[in-house]
Amino acid sequence: MLSINLLYDWERFHAHYCVNIEPGMTTLLGASGEGKSTLLHLLGGFLEGRGGLFFNEKSLLSLPAYERPISTLFQSDNLFPQLTVWQNVAIGLSPSLSLSSEQKIRVQWALEKTQLVDKAKRFPQALSGGQAQRVAIARALVRKKPILLLDEPFSALDPSLREEMLHLVNEVTMEFGLTTLLVSHLPYEASLVGGRVILIEQGRIAAHEPVSVLSQLDPHPLFLNYLGLSRVGA
Repeated sequence: MLSINLLYDWERFHAHYCVNIEPGMTTLLGASGEGKSTLLHLLGGFLEGRGGLFFNEKSLLSLPAYERPISTLFQSDNLFPQLTVWQNVAIGLSPSLSLSSEQKIRVQWALEKTQLVDKAKRFPQALSGGQAQRVAIARALVRKKPILLLDEPFSALDPSLREEMLHLVNEVTMEFGLTTLLVSHLPYEASLVGGRVILIEQGRIAAHEPVSVLSQLDPHPLFLNYLGLSRVGA
């Protein structure tokens, strides 16, 4: 379990995130500027927060980003243009690209999992947007971290490719028992991947519910407001 009790202040923004998250898919919803990406940056160690952060009862708060059991995918795929697909995945294991035989097997496995074996020798500029994002996913998989954070990494893709990437993320989350947090502005993406949804408002966890609340006839009142709906008879 990922246990979060984090405080963060920046100018007039004052956040306090308090929630326990089980393994599986969790989608973070909320309007722009409410603090969804801030939470991911705090978890990943890219922002310094106060309070408590535990994973399976082990404190993560004092650990630098590179020591946390977390992989993060940002809006940019962050591929190195001078490296091949194979090298872009391998660098997730060793910045020097000096890999053991076991590590090379792991890179091959990640390429197979993301259907990129035939692209291993290509450079990023020769890839489509969906292929480039699969390379980023492969690099995250090869690191074998139990927590996966996704800060709208597929927002620039067309709808069909976006759904393909979401299905892939959901598949690997279920297969490897990951704790995956996905930032999204689109409720249908939460419904697509299932699991649970968290609504963030003004740096607070306003609601934490099963994804079914987005499709029920009588959803959680806070989700009702977020979805721009009005309750009949209200």
